[in-house]
Amino acid sequence: MDEFYHAAWTASRAQASHPLARTGLAKPSVAGHSDSSGTFIDRDSTMKRSLLSPLPLICAIGLTACAQQPAQPPEPQASLADELVMATLWMQSSGEYAALSHQAFNLARMNLDRALAAPEGSDRRPPAIIVDVDETVLDNTPYEAWLIANDENYASDSWAAWVDKASAVAMPGAKAFLDHAASRGVEVFYVTNRDDDQRDATLRNLARVGFPDADSEHLMPRTDASDKTARRQQVAQSHWIILLMGDNLGDFSSGFDRATAQARRAAVNAQANAFGSRYIMLPNPAYGDWEGALYGGDWSLSDEEKSRARRNHLQVWGGPATH
Repeated sequence: MDEFYHAAWTASRAQASHPLARTGLAKPSVAGHSDSSGTFIDRDSTMKRSLLSPLPLICAIGLTACAQQPAQPPEPQASLADELVMATLWMQSSGEYAALSHQAFNLARMNLDRALAAPEGSDRRPPAIIVDVDETVLDNTPYEAWLIANDENYASDSWAAWVDKASAVAMPGAKAFLDHAASRGVEVFYVTNRDDDQRDATLRNLARVGFPDADSEHLMPRTDASDKTARRQQVAQSHWIILLMGDNLGDFSSGFDRATAQARRAAVNAQANAFGSRYIMLPNPAYGDWEGALYGGDWSLSDEEKSRARRNHLQVWGGPATH
């Protein structure tokens, strides 16, 4: 789902260190001690003071202790990179994630074959499918892992460096499905929100993993707006679009672009029958427009505010009953 990376996240993913690294926690030091002769030794000076009266001693200890008290540590700062760990691990290591990816492409293959086997109608345009690129047919989780390892948030320069490497691998099941589509005479259009100046690197990556139609005619990156409607319509003018695949609701229709998480979910429920038929969704818990909805679309929030907004959207159990 490249929409998020190149439209929204560019605005404001600021760096933040691990919470425990910035607390400044330290044990308070002891100012002095009494030796065997009953003389108090101050570690900040070598002067010995005779314990002639308990009152001066009490006052001295009290004042010294107050002076030695460490400042209260600052509130731990949120690290959005740390919050990315579990999602990235799940995508990189779990069999469940691979299974969902295979399931999506297997379903796409069945729907494609069914559509091609249907009696011909009046539509004589050549068949095509539209796929998103990032986290739909190419796996960019090594970039997410780099963000975590370096306690970084998304930035356009580091993302551009990753794209230029052209080293993303194919999503599980992606190559087999796209090869099958090509074998059935179906053209593949890659409608992505990678920037247009990343066209060459993206084509190198698509070719490196062996995807069909890895050429400028079939790659449609973002040139101005992140909304993909105009690019989908351009394909529809000359081709019969059988299905669309993506990891973000905007990969299917701008009608899903709503301001709140609740409104986005309601829009999905209203078109439930489209998913699994014309729309094939792949899972992406790492990033996406869904996250922006948690912030009310305000990507200028600080990391702490974003972390708080995430937690505020949790539906929390009330806990075990107390007796």
